[in-house]
Amino acid sequence: MTTIMVIMARKQPFGLAYDPEVKEHLGAIEAKYHSLIRATIEEHLLFDPDVETSNRKPLKRAVAFEAEWELRFGPDNRFRVFYALDLENQEVQILAIGVKERSQLTIAGKEVEL
Repeated sequence: MTTIMVIMARKQPFGLAYDPEVKEHLGAIEAKYHSLIRATIEEHLLFDPDVETSNRKPLKRAVAFEAEWELRFGPDNRFRVFYALDLENQEVQILAIGVKERSQLTIAGKEVEL
């Protein structure tokens, strides 16, 4: 009897690169949410950041900071992470983090049009 062993290669995680302005964006969000934001980014964007889910979607129109994707999460789905992908270098570029309440998106304390 021949035994066949299948070895599944682990997927390599994507690298996460934060735009320098993201620090300012986080400064406008209560510090108690910072660990949630960091953990959610790592959980959802390290692997398969280019796969659409119920909370991760490609943007239908271009936005000011050149993001291609949006991740929604948090209490009442209020937080938004906007990012672009560099598939060749397997990198997620975090471009903006904001708070959405009703139809108003705020990034770094300023209202942004989507």
